[in-house]
Amino acid sequence: MSYWTIGFAAAGAVVIVVAALLVGIIYQALRILRLARMASDVVGQIDVNTQSVWALRDTNAVAGKILAGAREIDANAAAIVNALSASHDRRLRA
Repeated sequence: MSYWTIGFAAAGAVVIVVAALLVGIIYQALRILRLARMASDVVGQIDVNTQSVWALRDTNAVAGKILAGAREIDANAAAIVNALSASHDRRLRA
């Protein structure tokens, strides 16, 4: 066996090993791509499912404004009741 034959055999072995590694890398890359697509779908579903949670912040802000308005109405109604009661009491005493 000559050195040329040994060199070609060694080069062929290297090419086969590199080809096997390249096939493995391509397989893993495709697997990662498939998992990334599944993860992207799950993230989309999570986003849709949590929209109502984010909307609660707006709902709470509006509820706070409604409560403040209701308190003002209550205070005004109490003032009217007090004014009418005082007027009524003065009329009864007179």
